[in-house]
Amino acid sequence: MVRLAGVQAPKIPLGKKQWLLADKAGDLLSDLVLNRRVSLYFGGQRRDRYGRKPAHIFREDGLWIQGEMLKAGLARVQTSPDNRAFAAEMTTLEQTARRKSLGIWVMEYYRPKDHAIAGRHHDSFQIISGTVRDVTKIRTTYYLNFGDDWQSDFTIVIKPLPARKFIRADVQPELYEGKKIEIRGWLKSLNGPMIEASHPEQITIIK
Repeated sequence: MVRLAGVQAPKIPLGKKQWLLADKAGDLLSDLVLNRRVSLYFGGQRRDRYGRKPAHIFREDGLWIQGEMLKAGLARVQTSPDNRAFAAEMTTLEQTARRKSLGIWVMEYYRPKDHAIAGRHHDSFQIISGTVRDVTKIRTTYYLNFGDDWQSDFTIVIKPLPARKFIRADVQPELYEGKKIEIRGWLKSLNGPMIEASHPEQITIIK
C-alpha cells in the first residue's frame, strides 16, 4: 500500500469519526490516479511502521499528485524527520490555497491557531502561529517560548537529536527569537501547550 508522503488529507478512519471534507478529498484523489499509470518517488524512508510505502506520486503526464491535492486545499503539509522531500514546494502550495480559502482552509477545524489559544486544542495535529518571545537553551535542549510563563504559555521544544538536524540545515534555533513563525505538529500538554520540533521543515518564518 502506498501513502502520500509529506501531506495529510482528510480521511475516513475505520471505526472513528470522519474528518471534515474526507469524501471530497477521496474523490479528488480517485479522479487523479484511478486507471492511470503512476511512478513513485521516495524522498526518505521506503516503509512506515504500518508497512505502507510513503512516496511522492507522479502521473505518466508528469502531474504531481501531492501538489494537486494541496492546490485544491484538500491536504495540508505534514512532513516527518525521515521524509522531508519537497517540503518548501508543498508549503508554498498550501499557503496559496489558504489565502484563497480553498477546501479545508475555509473551516476553523483546520485553520492555523494563534499560540494564545493553543491550549484549547491538545492531542491533535495543529498549525500554531505566533512570535517567539525568547529562546532558552538548557543543556542541549532548546525551548522557544511564546509568553512570559513557560508553565502555561505555548512552547516549542527542540531536543538534542533534532537540534542537530536544525544545525546541519544551517538553522540555528536561537535565530527564531523575535520572529513570527508557524509550526505544525502534534500539540501536547506538558507544562502548558507544546509541540516538539523534530526537523526544521516543521517551522516556517512568516516575518
